[in-house]
Amino acid sequence: MDIGIIGAGNIGGNLARSFTGLGHRVRIANSRGPETLADLAEETGAVAVPAGEAAQGADLVVVTVPQKKVPDLPAGLLDALPDGTVVIDTGNYYPRERDGLIAEIEAGTPETVWAAQHLDPAGRLRWVKAFNGIQAEHLLSATRPVGDMERRALPVAADDEEAKATVIALLDEMGFDGVDGGSLADSWRQQPGTPVYGAEGSAETITAALAAAPRERPTDFRA
Repeated sequence: MDIGIIGAGNIGGNLARSFTGLGHRVRIANSRGPETLADLAEETGAVAVPAGEAAQGADLVVVTVPQKKVPDLPAGLLDALPDGTVVIDTGNYYPRERDGLIAEIEAGTPETVWAAQHLDPAGRLRWVKAFNGIQAEHLLSATRPVGDMERRALPVAADDEEAKATVIALLDEMGFDGVDGGSLADSWRQQPGTPVYGAEGSAETITAALAAAPRERPTDFRA
């Protein structure tokens, strides 16, 4: 696949390493310019581009930027994508540590729904919540083959079942099992402070953790 990655922090960088290692073609961008990604590009073979070009020609896009930075992304960032393109959001809301108050999320809007409202107001694209609760280094170090007793599972939430299946298939290729996390409206179950956030376990463990999530956001993760 042609994959665009918007954001080159710890998660974005390791996703680039994983995807290129699997033979996917990757374009990656950050807010500081492609010249700052020269080392990552040389290491992985990913193509470093300006942010406005990361999604061009992509079959799948990953948005992995701090929550507060979503409204600052270039206008029309995803406009060139065909209708129905899968967009993975990895975002987490950390009001006390990083993001400050975002009223809509405080009021109950899940992070990925909020991001989609900003970046895809016409609702043309198929948004998926994934990769938000795993440590960046584990994207590379925790992979296991199918059938391995220590193979980890990660939750995936989306409104579109085909988009969800696409991301679960990508997880399988990377060395993880995917667990159906429900719709985007249900993706609050993956937020920081929930039982599944950071959990390391099998599909059964992750399914149980999703079910155990309390609806109220924990105090430590509220502004």
